[in-house]
Amino acid sequence: MNFKRIVAVRCVAALLFGVAGVCAHAAPDEIQVYTEELDAPGESGVELHLNHVPSGRTKPTYPGESQSAHRLQVTPEFSYGLTRTLEAGLYLPVAVGPDTGLVDNGIRFRLKFIAPRPPTQKFFWGLNGELGWYARRTSESRRAMEFRPIIGWREQGWLVSFNPILDVELSGGQSHKPSFDPALKIARAIRGDTMLGVEYYSEFGPLGDFHPARERPTYVYAVIDTAIAAGVDLNFGIGRGSRGAEDRWVLKAIVSMAFE
Repeated sequence: MNFKRIVAVRCVAALLFGVAGVCAHAAPDEIQVYTEELDAPGESGVELHLNHVPSGRTKPTYPGESQSAHRLQVTPEFSYGLTRTLEAGLYLPVAVGPDTGLVDNGIRFRLKFIAPRPPTQKFFWGLNGELGWYARRTSESRRAMEFRPIIGWREQGWLVSFNPILDVELSGGQSHKPSFDPALKIARAIRGDTMLGVEYYSEFGPLGDFHPARERPTYVYAVIDTAIAAGVDLNFGIGRGSRGAEDRWVLKAIVSMAFE
């Protein structure tokens, strides 16, 4: 990693860690809408996910759950391009909280497929599969799977990507009915590789038994995607929670680096 990359990453970390004393986070450790982007065969990458909220929950919703108030979540994600259409990934989430100190929160593996298409084709689609083991302090289910279809369109500076996510809890004693958690991103290029956009995340609940609309946690983020150094990209967003959302305001950042 060269000096400019180190400086760029430290600047973003300083921005987020600087507010750690007054921020918290109860949302997932990864807040991201997947697109057609994929590591080339033999190429590796690292994404650093950082998430905070201005206020959070101080009491557990199940035995053993840690409080979200004043908690910082940091998740390194390591990826590797297997083929032109397949990418493998590894997540190592950690957190710092007033009631836990520095702790690890499990491990997750993923495999992402993006269908091949000619360079002129604007439409893209794919599927991401994920298997994870979670610490009880962050999830009542210790094991879970995620199936994330990726459907999108990129043309003339516009990007639209929709992820109709299905989450399945695998631990004993939990419902194994898939839960529908859609995510949507709409962004527009404003200059070079810099894009401004909106990201939407919601939790509808189990298939066939959706929560009432007024009780579905929903977050809408104003986001910017830009390059902050050679080979270093940043996604930064400010989100607002509504309906049944625990968090009213959320800060998130993703710092991405690719290596040949």
